[in-house]
Amino acid sequence: MNDNGLPIVIGCDHAAFALKERIKSYLAGVGVPVEDAGAFSEASVDYPDVAARVAKDILAGRFGRGILLCGTGIGMAMAANRFPGIRAALCHDLFTATLCRQHNDANVLIMGGRIIGDGLAMAMVKAWLETPFEGGRHAARLEKLERNSPCHSQGR
Repeated sequence: MNDNGLPIVIGCDHAAFALKERIKSYLAGVGVPVEDAGAFSEASVDYPDVAARVAKDILAGRFGRGILLCGTGIGMAMAANRFPGIRAALCHDLFTATLCRQHNDANVLIMGGRIIGDGLAMAMVKAWLETPFEGGRHAARLEKLERNSPCHSQGR
């Protein structure tokens, strides 16, 4: 399922703890190795800390991809996409979960725990894991994103 053979890292804030636990069980059931980056309960945590942990682990090569969850997914998307090389996609349906891989090579799937139901979430994770990046014209566009990044132009 995971195209590069590396495990998945998953993280959430308190609002999406229950969905994270169900996704972890789903991944284990289909044989995808997964590591939990927190939260580890429904006690309040700051989503930027979890997003940073997941992003840094992916960029360090410890994980092939990541999944982030919060109440709406918006905060996690904003936090994760601050890291050059992270392509985090906030998805709400199968279409966006599929196309974020095909066209954008998304390495982080983001969902809202208060928005997405369990059945749809599992179907989205499956689609995201199984869908390959098409490359071609889409690769050239991703290269432009990297070149045009303020972090890239500042030598970061």
